[in-house]
Amino acid sequence: MELGQQASAPPVLDHDEKQLQSMGYTQELSRRMSGFSNFAISFSIICILAGGITAFPQALSAAGGASIGIGWPVGAIFALVVAASMAQIASSYPTAGGLYHWSSILGNKGWGWATAWFNLLGLIFVVASVNFGVYDPFFKTLIAPLLGINPDGLTFWHQTAFIAAITLSQAWLNHSGIKLTTLLTDLSGYLIFAIAVLLTLALLVFSPVPFDFHRLVDFTNFTGFDGGAWPKQGMLAAFLSGLLLTIYTITGFDASAHTSEETREAARNVPRGMLRSVFWSALFGYIMVCAFLLVMPDIKEGVKAGGGFFNALLGTLPVGLRVPLGIGIFLSNYLCGLACLTSCSRMMFAFARDGGLPASNWLKKVNDTHRTPGAAIWVSAALAIAATLYGDAFAVLSTGSAVFLYVSYVMPVAAGLRAEGKTWVTKGPFNLGVWSKPVALLAVLGGAVLVYVGIQPPNEKVLYISLLLIVVMAVFWYGLGVRSRFAGPPEVKEALVVGTSVDAVSP
Repeated sequence: MELGQQASAPPVLDHDEKQLQSMGYTQELSRRMSGFSNFAISFSIICILAGGITAFPQALSAAGGASIGIGWPVGAIFALVVAASMAQIASSYPTAGGLYHWSSILGNKGWGWATAWFNLLGLIFVVASVNFGVYDPFFKTLIAPLLGINPDGLTFWHQTAFIAAITLSQAWLNHSGIKLTTLLTDLSGYLIFAIAVLLTLALLVFSPVPFDFHRLVDFTNFTGFDGGAWPKQGMLAAFLSGLLLTIYTITGFDASAHTSEETREAARNVPRGMLRSVFWSALFGYIMVCAFLLVMPDIKEGVKAGGGFFNALLGTLPVGLRVPLGIGIFLSNYLCGLACLTSCSRMMFAFARDGGLPASNWLKKVNDTHRTPGAAIWVSAALAIAATLYGDAFAVLSTGSAVFLYVSYVMPVAAGLRAEGKTWVTKGPFNLGVWSKPVALLAVLGGAVLVYVGIQPPNEKVLYISLLLIVVMAVFWYGLGVRSRFAGPPEVKEALVVGTSVDAVSP
């Protein structure tokens, strides 16, 4: 060594970086998100002002008021059970790959590879369905008339251009850095709370009818009803179909896991973000959808109105309230799409980082300036736009996203149920203790019921897409040699797999 030259000391790793390194990864993304920001991104994706409105007609036309008053709490409990099981795993393995990484560690690389594809397709469908909803009904119904645009004059090409424009703008915001995205999703969290409360109070105050709370528990089978969403079926099947309102709305909370590598104190804040986003969305969402039901002048006419029910409800409000509410709901849905794209791109980046996607070397690249996965962001946006070109897009995308995401949620939970006490001995800071296996079992059984409901008519197209995905995965895995080429995630440190506390790797 030359005189005066000093050896540079290796960088000092904090707890998050050290835990990430123990799982075979270096810190590439910018770790700027606080605990609130991690909560806000999942809360923004759940966005009760999105699914709570767009999926409401499907629930109402299933088992009537009971699908709302009873079905929402049942679905919310199921979502909370799944989130609790996932949160426990996320606390042990806080990586951007999230569910794919967990399934690989707790199961095997093939189980993880399949989980990744279900999760990625579900996330692409979520981005597409949310942005489709930003256009119709929210822009087309609420904003276009304010701009002097006749909604009846809007064509398929107007729709395509609008969806492409907003999706690409969300990609640009994501590309520009997690700091900007976090600022907007934090704002979205507050905005959703404020608009949901104001909307609920306004509808109740200006209700044209007296409240009939019996509606909340009234089982009326509207399947096969003129204008309804479902073919004729029995009451039990109708009630189960109505659960898709809650399941579609309260989904996407895996975003907290996918942004683990951008969250400070991830092992603690990611589980909190997932659980809090589900809890508060369930509570405020329930109050809001119950208000929709209570102020509806006529339930049968509401079923016939389909997606037009919400415009009819807003019509009962003074213009001074209707306009700001319409703008607020539109903005909330736009920011929901932004958060969805963040989650999708991080999943794509993490899967590509381990060589699980075509063009992985390109998709895993991180922008040097903004420290964001630029290629994954723009490819996610392009695929989401392409998914909206299908004629019956919203129905297929919304139901498909719920089914695919919950399949990908249940897969690592099932792997954890099998691995617990064997290869998975040590938990992270969030630990369900003796309730771990019972909660995981409930999540797996509930997921099976959801998948069954989600592929029933008129959603059989989701079944066809699912079968096609399974066939394509089998061909690639066994027939085209992916099984031998794909190595899966890096080896996790022995300490994290077979018995040393996660805290043992902290600095």
